[in-house]
Amino acid sequence: MADLRDQLKNLFPDHKESEEAFEDNGDNQSFSASDQETPLICRYEKRKGKGTTIIEGFEGDVEALKALAKSIKQEFSIGGGIKDHCIILQGNFRDQIMDYLKQKGYKTKRVGG
Repeated sequence: MADLRDQLKNLFPDHKESEEAFEDNGDNQSFSASDQETPLICRYEKRKGKGTTIIEGFEGDVEALKALAKSIKQEFSIGGGIKDHCIILQGNFRDQIMDYLKQKGYKTKRVGG
């Protein structure tokens, strides 16, 4: 590790190493389903000929959104991602996902046929 510090000192000679330990001040509180005031909107849409399930209206931060998306993807063994604060999942799993979100304590609203 000292070798890496020596290299960094050569690259940045003016940098002073701080001796403060990093402290977590508690600003990073976890988001729960009870914090969600409006229902999550769950809709089905075709994109490029393939069906996708889209979940919108999440009020938490990006980290909580990523955690929710990860748990949904693992539960149903499907692919997906996050874009524009929406969870986009592959396939038409709208009913199953709505049941799963209700079990976790979220209010959901089905949009579309």
